[in-house]
Amino acid sequence: MSVTRRSSSGQAPIVGLGEAMVLFQPSDGAPLETCGSTTVHVAGAELNLLAAAARAGAPTQFCSRVGADPFGRRVRSAAASLGVGTDLVAVDDTRPTGLFAKDVHPDGARRVHYYRAGSAASAMDAADADRALSAGPALVAVSGLTAALGPGPRRAVARLAREAHARGVAVALDPNLRPGLPPVTDLLVSLLPVTTYLLLGLDEAVPLLGTDDPAAVFARAAEAGVGEVVLKAGADGCWHAGPKGPCRLPSAAVAVVDPVGAGDAFAGAYLAARLAGVGPGGAAWLGTRFAAGVVGAPGDTDGLPSSSETAVLLTDAASY
Repeated sequence: MSVTRRSSSGQAPIVGLGEAMVLFQPSDGAPLETCGSTTVHVAGAELNLLAAAARAGAPTQFCSRVGADPFGRRVRSAAASLGVGTDLVAVDDTRPTGLFAKDVHPDGARRVHYYRAGSAASAMDAADADRALSAGPALVAVSGLTAALGPGPRRAVARLAREAHARGVAVALDPNLRPGLPPVTDLLVSLLPVTTYLLLGLDEAVPLLGTDDPAAVFARAAEAGVGEVVLKAGADGCWHAGPKGPCRLPSAAVAVVDPVGAGDAFAGAYLAARLAGVGPGGAAWLGTRFAAGVVGAPGDTDGLPSSSETAVLLTDAASY
């Protein structure tokens, strides 16, 4: 297994550990079983987060494994085109790159079919966490989705979060709980004391903290040792830390074409802004703008704001 090497900017990056896969979805609006053609994208929760963070001006590195196949090369090329570094992407000569397909139902609902069993990324382990730490990150981003891929990825997530914290590196945790994958709530709860930024979905608050009342969520997270919480509520916006408790921001979405990836875009923009010195309110405001762009376009990253749009948004966020 080899690791792709590229030159470093020298600035401490956000490093995300996870799996990116090649996505196929119908291009004509028909279901997968009858569609005549598909479009091809690259997506994955951590890669989506890193793409948003990179667009918001943060240096980023993706730590993962891909197969020595055309799909693995496509993942690395797509990451690079999004401004995400691929120095930490290892190439596995014995396992394939994961694939998934998205079905769009007549009522607009999405169903995703995964083909990731035995994938290169599902074989990640503690050594991959050590590779992520070798980049000297300013922040590491981990998720429950990655931990649920198998025993090795679970160990990798646990080691990366705990060792980063021990080294004084910020840790961002997005639970990303998925009902169809093995439960990892016990691990995520154990990682709360080492979590700097908890990027929590409202539907994940009860499993992790026993409540979905925003004030109680913030209080219980603080009691568990979390440094900072942002509570994502989809169409209902989000809650961020304020001087007198959680403050609500409404969603900025105008039209919803595809909601997948919005939470990742929010998280990436939020983290990049916080590392740049923007307060929680401004960072959350920026996150809602990034999320609104993503839900207004197909694909997980197609709707990210342009570089010129981002420059304006960053200025506004800093003065929020």
